Amino acid sequence: MSKTIDLTVPDIGDFQEVPVIEIPVSVGDLIRPDDTVLVLESDKATLDVPSEATGRVVEILVKEGELVSMGTLMLRLAISETDADADPQVPAPAAPVPTAPDTARVAATPPPPATTATQPPTAPTGKSHASPSVRKLARELGVALAEVAGTGRKGRITQDDLHSYVRQALSTGKGGASPTLPGGDLPAWPQIDFARFGEIERIDLSRITRISGPALARNAMVIPHVTNFDQADVSELESFRKTVNGEGSAVKLSLLPFVVKAAAATLLTFPRFNASLDGSQLVLKKYINIGVAADTPEGLVVPVIKGADTKSVSDIAAEMAALAQDAREGRLAAQAMQGASFTISSLGGIGGTNFTPIINAPEVAILGMTRATVQPVWSGDEFVPQLMQPLSLSWDHRVVDGVAAAKFLVHLKTLLADFRRISL
Repeated sequence: MSKTIDLTVPDIGDFQEVPVIEIPVSVGDLIRPDDTVLVLESDKATLDVPSEATGRVVEILVKEGELVSMGTLMLRLAISETDADADPQVPAPAAPVPTAPDTARVAATPPPPATTATQPPTAPTGKSHASPSVRKLARELGVALAEVAGTGRKGRITQDDLHSYVRQALSTGKGGASPTLPGGDLPAWPQIDFARFGEIERIDLSRITRISGPALARNAMVIPHVTNFDQADVSELESFRKTVNGEGSAVKLSLLPFVVKAAAATLLTFPRFNASLDGSQLVLKKYINIGVAADTPEGLVVPVIKGADTKSVSDIAAEMAALAQDAREGRLAAQAMQGASFTISSLGGIGGTNFTPIINAPEVAILGMTRATVQPVWSGDEFVPQLMQPLSLSWDHRVVDGVAAAKFLVHLKTLLADFRRISL
């Protein structure tokens, strides 16, 4: 005798209308409590939805790409005493390890052992079980998923499995990891009882910080960063900006939309900065989509101005204002943060002189801005006070070199010094 039950999406916090990006089960599969049955992705978060019962899948009620919320029907299970007593048909992991979720995280303990390139992995034959975000990371690291043993639920490959595989391959001097990766095992993170030295307080990291932190650490470790610094004379541009705002423009212009427009024009001239590495190939993008970092109470997000080269400065300013407002109110759609080919991070009027922004992989460059200041500039006859805008360009040395980076910044600051050149 068997009966059927319906599984619904459980409480997933403040997420609503979240897209299904993977369904790691099929009709006929035997699943048990805590087995992943759906993978959801919202903003930058990847969420595993576990089963709450033991049974055999008789019907899948959602499709990849479908939007789901708490209470949405997911699966129909057949429950029988035979299935309840059966051993789950799962592939054997490389070594017994505690079950770990597949979401991006920073490990507090050393990662589980991974299979090296010279040892046949115990990963399942056929299709490798991994989420799209893990597959993307594998492509960036140059790792074949078939060679990685998964330690997640039902043998799924996690980001920790990939990082462990790469570290193991590099430490032995063997394997299929990309030769551009830094080598050697990392030392264990220091474990310190901070309360021994005085009073402390623990606060939970925001969701955005928990997600972006591991990605930033990965980018800083994998990409060979170099940063060039320069200054643009924006005296005339600032005068023009104030004039336009004084005429009662519907959208108040800051300096940033002008920089977005100038950067878009510069990317057209230097297309290698508007590219991505894909294995042994360079993907040159024929579109100019510029991400602009925006501060929110939960942390930084990066909405994208799509087709920035085709839009006016006023249009860019209006779109930036709308996206920033959505971000601050937590209403920014995931699609609004996808597809960037270049990023600008501006500290605006906060202060500072220069900084070294981390490249947002798989992009190959990022532009940083701090507060413009009046400085004495030699005109040939005398020192003249000019408004100078500091610029920091971090770039991927695998794709571009120092000469190209210097030319990029010279072209950009020339446009900012005389904005009329953009129309040429």
